[in-house]
Amino acid sequence: MSGKEKMAVRMSLVMATLGRSKEIALMLDSLEAQTFKDFDVIIVDQNGDNRVADLLAAKPRPFPIQHVRAPARPADSGDGKAGASWARNIGAKHATGDILGFPDDDCTYPSWFLDKVLQTFVKIGADVVNGRAADETGRSINGRFAERARWMGRKDVFNTVIEWVFFCKRDAFEAVSGYNEKVGAGAPSPWQSCEGPEIVLRLMDKGYRAYYDPGIYAHHPELIVDTMDARMQQKVRGYGRGMVYVLAKRNLGLFYSMNYMMRSLGGFLVYKAKGQQGRATYYLNTLKGRIEGYRDGRKAA
Repeated sequence: MSGKEKMAVRMSLVMATLGRSKEIALMLDSLEAQTFKDFDVIIVDQNGDNRVADLLAAKPRPFPIQHVRAPARPADSGDGKAGASWARNIGAKHATGDILGFPDDDCTYPSWFLDKVLQTFVKIGADVVNGRAADETGRSINGRFAERARWMGRKDVFNTVIEWVFFCKRDAFEAVSGYNEKVGAGAPSPWQSCEGPEIVLRLMDKGYRAYYDPGIYAHHPELIVDTMDARMQQKVRGYGRGMVYVLAKRNLGLFYSMNYMMRSLGGFLVYKAKGQQGRATYYLNTLKGRIEGYRDGRKAA
């Protein structure tokens, strides 16, 4: 296949959404500004109302959009079909593209973003391409990210993967049966994060090659941890639980797990000593979740 033929690639962007409207419009605006144009969008709507249909009707877009209704069914409904991973798997079944991406319903892409993702697939020959979360200046947010581009190993996944800057060849995604629907935000389980690292680990275990480039970044609201109400404490505990559940289940080792637990403990002690109670509470709940996630992950392994 020539370089020109390789460029004849279509992308499908699967967006799971629940409870948002104006943020979706901002994301669609950013897609309208993309220099790469050969993509379609599948919006998997978990709402029980018409907010997404109304939003799409209000402003036509110059790219194909499929609106797939999939109202969430929580754990106490009997089948527990809910969450971002479940919705993304539904959306992927409607995809037409060779490459799949999974934007959040409250992120935005710089105008060059999809073009750079595709160029990376073509130039590097990867099956998976990952980038990072950043603010409008390019500063990394919502996690620690590696500073140099690299082929990824199994122990790189927690500083090289963020779910909404994860792109995968569709045949590779299908070969591992997509996302683990028991892991990730909104899943009917205690493990409320790291569905991205989880699928990347399974892809690498199958022999697919994953590449990370910090020059590929997109924008998202920054997580603010200076104040921690009960809802936010529960959220960060679920995030911590999901992270270490994944690394324990995928057998990344006790010392690797302990490293993340000690980071949380250190953060708690430092901010407690500084009198910054909000941040201290954030790290304490993250620590609790990571300990619980390790227990659950070892049982599952």
